[in-house]
Amino acid sequence: MIADFDYLFVVLLLINILLAITVIFLERKDPTSTWAWVLVLTFLPLLGFLLYLLFGRRLRQKHLFRWDGQKYIGIEKLVNYQMDAIHQDKFEFRIKNADKYDDLIYMHLRNNEAVLTQDNAIQIFDDGNEKFAQLLRDIEQAKEHIHIQYYIFRLDGLGIKIVDALTAKAKQGVKVRILYDEMGSRGVKKRHFNALLEAGGEVEVFFPSIMPLINPRLNFRNHRKLVIVDGRIGYIGGFNVGDEYLGLKKKFGYWRDTHLRIEGSSVHPLQSRFLLDWNQAAHHKTKYSESFFPAIPKKGDAGVQIVSSGPDEDWEQIKDGYLKLINKAQRYVYIQTPYFIPDISFFDAVKIAALSGIDVRIMIPNKPDHMFVYWATYSYVGQLLQAGAKIYIYEKGFIHAKMIVIDDEASTVGTANIDVRSFKLNFEVNAFIYDNAISHELAEIFEKDILDSTALTLDIYNNRSNLIKFKESLSRLISPIL
Repeated sequence: MIADFDYLFVVLLLINILLAITVIFLERKDPTSTWAWVLVLTFLPLLGFLLYLLFGRRLRQKHLFRWDGQKYIGIEKLVNYQMDAIHQDKFEFRIKNADKYDDLIYMHLRNNEAVLTQDNAIQIFDDGNEKFAQLLRDIEQAKEHIHIQYYIFRLDGLGIKIVDALTAKAKQGVKVRILYDEMGSRGVKKRHFNALLEAGGEVEVFFPSIMPLINPRLNFRNHRKLVIVDGRIGYIGGFNVGDEYLGLKKKFGYWRDTHLRIEGSSVHPLQSRFLLDWNQAAHHKTKYSESFFPAIPKKGDAGVQIVSSGPDEDWEQIKDGYLKLINKAQRYVYIQTPYFIPDISFFDAVKIAALSGIDVRIMIPNKPDHMFVYWATYSYVGQLLQAGAKIYIYEKGFIHAKMIVIDDEASTVGTANIDVRSFKLNFEVNAFIYDNAISHELAEIFEKDILDSTALTLDIYNNRSNLIKFKESLSRLISPIL
C-alpha cells in the first residue's frame, strides 16, 4: 500500500514538473502569472492540475472573429487614411484639444483599427433605472433591428421586461438578436427565450459548454455589453441585465455604474463589434446588410474611438489606451473601478503620475462581490497612498463603473476593469472619448460620488488589523490568476 502511494506521488510530481515546464516555456505567460501557477501546481498537485486545465491555458485561436461584411464598410481604407493623415500632420481635427491626443488616436488606429469619428452625441447614465428606462423607449421605437449583447442577462424582473419588449417588436417584424455569455448568465438557456424565438427573434450563447459542467474555454468570457438599435443608436458601458443593476438586491444596495448612449458615426463600429461576436457564436452567420450601417446625420461633436481587446489578440489594446491616457495627464486622473488589481505597467503609470504631482484619485467599492479580489484591490490602493494618490471607498452601495477621465479633455468608459482578467482573459470593449464637455461631466459625476464615499488615508491604512494584512497578502499572492 505504501509502495502504491509512493508511486502515485512520483507520478503527480512528474505531472507537476511537466506542467511547470509548459507554463514557463510553452505558454509564455508574464513572469508574475507564471510563478503564481507554479505555486498552485506545487502546493496542490492534483487539484492544481485540474485548475490549470480550466483556468490557466491560453486561447490559441487566432482570427476567432470573422465577418465578411467588413470589406463593404471600408474600415481598412479609412484606418489607413486616418493614420497617414495624422502621421503627416494633415488630419483635420474638428474637436477642441483632440490634436493633443493624436498619438493615442494613432495607436488605437494602428493596433485595433479603431476609426475616429467626430460627430457623436453622448448621453451619460450613472443610474440603472434611468438607463434601462431609456433603453426600453429605444426598443419600443425600433423600426428595423435590435442587437443586444450582455455578459450577464438574468431572466428576473428586469430581464423578463426587456425580453417581453423585444418579443413584441419581433412580432412587429423587427429583427431581434440577443447574445449572452454562458458563464456570466449561468442558469439561462436558449429555451427560456422560446416566446421570442417563436416570434422570429434569434438568441446565441458565447463559448457554450461542450456538455454540462465541461467547458475547456471556461476562463475566456465575453464581458462586453452592447446594444445597437437600427444602426443609429448604440449603448456601451458597465450595466448588465438583472434586478441588482436597479438596486433591488439587498446584498449590493444601490448599484452605481456608468453607461453611454451614443448617436453618431461611432454606432457603426459598435455594430461591427456586435456582428463579429455574433458570427463567432451563431450557427447561421449574419451577412452584410446596408440597413446595419445607415447614413447618420451629424448628432454632435464628440470624438469617439471604439476599442476592443481579448485573449485572441497579441496586444492588450484597452490597457494600452489606459496607460496612454494616464501618461498624457497634466492636471488630474480620476479612476473608478470595482476591481483594482493592476499589472506592473499600470501600477507604475499611476504611481509615477501621483509622484509627479498629478491629482490622482481612485474610487473603489466597499461592498465586495469577490472577496479575494476585494482584498487584493485594498492592498494595491493602499500602496498608492504612499505616492500621494487619493483613494475613496464608495459607501452608498456597489460601484461597478469602469471609467478614467483626465484633465476635462479625454476619457474612457466601457467594460474593462483594471485587473489581469480584463487585460488578458476577457473580451472587452471601451469607448475612448475626446470631448471637453463629456469629460467634464464624467469628472463632475466622480466628484459627486466622493460625497457618498469615505477617504482612505495613509493613517487608516497603516493601522489596519493583522487579519486584514493577512487577507491582503494572500489575495495579492494569487491576484495574477484571479
